[in-house]
Amino acid sequence: MAKPVRAALGETWLSCQVCKGDMFRERSVLLNSTGMEFMKLAWADESATGLICWTCGYVHLFVNKNIKLYRADK
Repeated sequence: MAKPVRAALGETWLSCQVCKGDMFRERSVLLNSTGMEFMKLAWADESATGLICWTCGYVHLFVNKNIKLYRADK
């Protein structure tokens, strides 16, 4: 199972939009487009950082590469 992380964007620590939790599970998410799928080039689409709230499961997507992840002790 994935380890929990905390995330910050600059000096701002992120919290869940739904439950205000501050621990997440991180995964890369492909932002597929219909045209690229049709041409079988989905692998070339842009990706985002997905932060899944450890408490409620809400998925937050970030395309900003400046997001920093820090290991959290659960």
